[in-house]
Amino acid sequence: MKIRFLQPAERELGEAVEYYEAQEPGLGFELFEEVWAAIERIEQYPEAWQPVSPRARRCHTNRFPYGVIYQICEEEDEILITFTASTSVQITPKRTAYVLPGSTHVV
Repeated sequence: MKIRFLQPAERELGEAVEYYEAQEPGLGFELFEEVWAAIERIEQYPEAWQPVSPRARRCHTNRFPYGVIYQICEEEDEILITFTASTSVQITPKRTAYVLPGSTHVV
């Protein structure tokens, strides 16, 4: 399966990386590595994590209080990353409802 980020998820991850980098040099890169490791786990075992809504699941990072919210799009053979969030963020149906199949950015 290919991995595809929605633009808001890509932007949220970039903002989190910048925030951690400003706190301590190198920490933003470490966050990025943790998020990417979570994405690799998702790619290997897409249904391993509990749903957070009828269409989305969350895989937590190990070191940082962040999770990757994603949807499995079997008809397109892809995993759609819809959100990267602090684990304190509440997932609501409105928040996970902005799936835009026309997004073309592939990571």
